[in-house]
Amino acid sequence: MIAPDGKLRGTDCFSTEDLLRLIQSIPSPKAEPFKIWLAKVGYERIEEMEDPELTFDRAMKTYLQKGYTKEWINQCLKSIEVRKELTDEWCLRSMQEGKEFAILTDEITKAWTGRSVKGYKALKGLKKENLRDNMTNLELVLNMLAEASTTEISKKRRPVGLEKNKQIARKGGGVAAKAREEIEKQIGKSVISKKNAKEPRRNYNKMLNDPKKTVRPEK
Repeated sequence: MIAPDGKLRGTDCFSTEDLLRLIQSIPSPKAEPFKIWLAKVGYERIEEMEDPELTFDRAMKTYLQKGYTKEWINQCLKSIEVRKELTDEWCLRSMQEGKEFAILTDEITKAWTGRSVKGYKALKGLKKENLRDNMTNLELVLNMLAEASTTEISKKRRPVGLEKNKQIARKGGGVAAKAREEIEKQIGKSVISKKNAKEPRRNYNKMLNDPKKTVRPEK
């Protein structure tokens, strides 16, 4: 890997999974808090497999701890449900999870935002972070519309093969693109925002509601 001096040097590296396995093997009292945490997370995962509703409850708590508003969280959880319906439909059309799902998602995103998923994340200054977690309420709504429209069109057309499914993805994204254009015409600015979740949303919302503070308009 590239070292601080700019040279390539041999470096010990771990994936997240391997690092957690390493922690489990450390016979030190200092590692015990991590081991307890791993056991707790494992137990919660087993609970969620038995009662999937717990997944949503824990997701709600996690988002709240990160500073998201309840309104945004409810919107996001709904968007996850819409996404699941879409991926189920893609499975029915024999699309492969992974590369083909990513290709189709990219087509939907390009159709309604004018940017690829990679370009959209770059706009928001994201790397490995989840794009959905960094969308505004309006972006989430339009993304849901794009995915829900793709699902319904696919059910009607029953496309076969990747190319046909890509065409449907573009049509679904196009529905949201038209809605986006109309909204932007009314508000006079782009719906596609540079905002991300790095600044706690709770603080941002507080600033919006505080007349003593001003928020610079989105460029």
